[in-house]
Amino acid sequence: MHDFTVLLLDGAYASSVCATLDILAAAHRLAPRLGVVPPKWKTLCFVDRPVVLQGGLSIAARTCAGGSRADRSVWIVPGLGVSTADDLQRRLAAPDARSAAATLKRHVALGGGVAASCSSVFLLHQAGLLDGRRVTTSWWLAPALRRLAPLARIDADRMVCADGPIVTAGAAFAQTDLMLHLLRTHGGHDLANVVSRFLLIHGRAAQAPFVIPEVLAGGDELVARVAAEIERSLPTPPSVAELASRLHLSERTLARHVTRATGKTTLALIQSVRLRRARTLLASSRMSIDQVAAEVGYQDATALRRMMRRALGMNPSELRAAQARA
Repeated sequence: MHDFTVLLLDGAYASSVCATLDILAAAHRLAPRLGVVPPKWKTLCFVDRPVVLQGGLSIAARTCAGGSRADRSVWIVPGLGVSTADDLQRRLAAPDARSAAATLKRHVALGGGVAASCSSVFLLHQAGLLDGRRVTTSWWLAPALRRLAPLARIDADRMVCADGPIVTAGAAFAQTDLMLHLLRTHGGHDLANVVSRFLLIHGRAAQAPFVIPEVLAGGDELVARVAAEIERSLPTPPSVAELASRLHLSERTLARHVTRATGKTTLALIQSVRLRRARTLLASSRMSIDQVAAEVGYQDATALRRMMRRALGMNPSELRAAQARA
């Protein structure tokens, strides 16, 4: 009996697929040292040939029969290797993606679990598995997922969300966070921790440190103008009312537009721009924490520390040290 089934689709992120298999292989080698049963897994696909991943790497997998037999393993779907909503829609219309969605739907109906990261979360939507559930995806695809899956609770600030049999993760390299979560759930904290140490990876809670406000807007011209206006105004960030006035909009209209494009409130977008500027200054200058705080509109470093701790899970000194090590 297998613990995990890795579902491979043409064009998937090679890094996402390889990270999945490497983490499982490491867990299999290390589990006996902890007295833990090593995980077992299989790889499946929907084509009668090796699957061609992004970048041209090929990998062999057993062809999925798509039967209705109950399977207690967790099915893992690495990211699909697309970066825009238009490309994603075309990819989901392909025969193998439609077959995968139907198979995943049947698997969950029979009591199985599924886990997906990045754009493959949209495959779970196509399978009808997201309604009413708290899920995440790549932060720049979150607005598109909100439009397609209005009944799902999209929490794009989270790196990993687990809701019942559905586990979702953020962008392609969040596959490592997803796998550590699955190992922790199925093999225990000790196994996940030792794999993390051996492979030098660690679970991250939030995507917030990686968000670029203009990209989050998904090409929305108005929101890009809003972000640029906030950036130009620093170190005196505008209020929501001031922003609306400068753009000749009501606060309600501005808020509705920003939320539709980014999933964030206007105030949260302002904070995101300030956070990005603070992170840039911490990484690229020798300014003191107080000076950085002043440059992004805080009266003292205490407010900046509080904001960064809430958004990133670390204070400015810790972030600067982490960036220096990177």
